[in-house]
Amino acid sequence: MKFIQIRIFSVVCSPSLSTNRRNLIGTLTSLPTLPLDLIIEILSRLPVKQLLQLRCVCKLWKSLISDSKFAKKHLHLSTTYTLHGIDNQNYYSKHVLKSYSLNSSVSIAQIHLPSNGYVRFLGSCNGVLCLGEEDDGGDLFLVRLWNPSIRKFKELPPVRKPHSYHLGMSGFGYNPISDNYKVVVVLLPSDNVEDNGNYFSDHEVKVHTLGTDSWKSVSVFPFAGVFVQQLGQYVSGTINWLVCTDIMQGQYFIASVDLGKESYQKVLLPDDSGEVDNYTLRLSVFRDCLCLIFGEDVWVMKEYGNKESWIKLFTISYVRDHHCTSSCYIIHPTYIFEDDRVLLSCRSYQECIDGTWKHISYHCNCKNGTSKFIEFEHMLEVCIESLISPCHLSNARM
Repeated sequence: MKFIQIRIFSVVCSPSLSTNRRNLIGTLTSLPTLPLDLIIEILSRLPVKQLLQLRCVCKLWKSLISDSKFAKKHLHLSTTYTLHGIDNQNYYSKHVLKSYSLNSSVSIAQIHLPSNGYVRFLGSCNGVLCLGEEDDGGDLFLVRLWNPSIRKFKELPPVRKPHSYHLGMSGFGYNPISDNYKVVVVLLPSDNVEDNGNYFSDHEVKVHTLGTDSWKSVSVFPFAGVFVQQLGQYVSGTINWLVCTDIMQGQYFIASVDLGKESYQKVLLPDDSGEVDNYTLRLSVFRDCLCLIFGEDVWVMKEYGNKESWIKLFTISYVRDHHCTSSCYIIHPTYIFEDDRVLLSCRSYQECIDGTWKHISYHCNCKNGTSKFIEFEHMLEVCIESLISPCHLSNARM
């Protein structure tokens, strides 16, 4: 077994690692040794920011932390989440992706996006954000991948759109069968809604497999409906969207695409979920399971695709305060974390100020009923911290 000499506290906690590197290496030579396997176990539990600093310790550590297998191990142990919002300050000039911790509206990182149009989230998976925008001419849709934790970027081949079509739904996920990542977009004609409210009457589905140089058209959705959430939720090799077949009657289901077979499935909602509508119903993910929020009730599908496996997990308790007293607002859960904390969003129209929407996000601790309000200027996407590089996803090995 390989061994390496190390003093864990000095290496991990030193705030000035680069300036003290020579003294640190000298100290290491007189310290006890630890097995390399144990070093890997320790390092794989550290935050990404510290790991990026620790690459400077020695060539062995740099090679280890940069290895794709280590990145996968770190991902499975990662418990740190960050929030990300796109600030389209000016439609044709300045676009900034801002990252936040869970407890503050002060951005911890910013990146200016190389774009000329309105930038939106297309999905996220394993710490990588998928971003999209229309080009100046309008006949192409540009797609990029970005890991904000390690600041790695990859541009994908553009999607060619038919004339007068626009982006309807999208998703980004990992296919464990063929061991690769895929991006899915659903293109809809601008005047596609029929009298019966069917968004899928005339649409196209495009799929890009990372590592290839093009998009391919696949079979269209075999059912009718109107999508409720534009972003698909990734679970167990599938991407899932909430769809409504009758808004007046409150009839909903989950439209799912299998990334391996590139086939579709209709996933049914629990029977006793109560009365729902577009404002109180939200599809999310909780502990690698599909999660539905009906108003304040949280349901989880323990066995994917099995309607009988829906169970009511808990009820969200939160207090509306002066942040959400406007006569025009929508409150809905955005994400449920592993420790049962819930991120909720309050979308309030500031008519008296400048006629724009303001987004108030707050954390609700379902164990003790406490809440913390944080105000943002844009909708947020939750992403786990990881070392997964978008540049290497075509060679993924989970």
